[in-house]
Amino acid sequence: MSYRDSLPAVERRVRRLAVRRGWHLLKAQKPDKRVRAHGGYMLRDADSFEIVFGDADYPYCADLDEIEAYLVGLAEAGQEE
Repeated sequence: MSYRDSLPAVERRVRRLAVRRGWHLLKAQKPDKRVRAHGGYMLRDADSFEIVFGDADYPYCADLDEIEAYLVGLAEAGQEE
């Protein structure tokens, strides 16, 4: 595995994508067994503190790959308009 694909590098990349939209990347500090099995992250709006992504079934249900795909999809959709 290269450094580019390491967890800290991916977290920084996703955090930068989120900040461009005015959102924060939140990481579960005390994960329960559901979060440990899958997920551990969610996105929150910096101004309103509303959860934008990652709380569908339970809090912190999204993993980094899902969040990155969501943010990249939004960025691509914005470029087409």
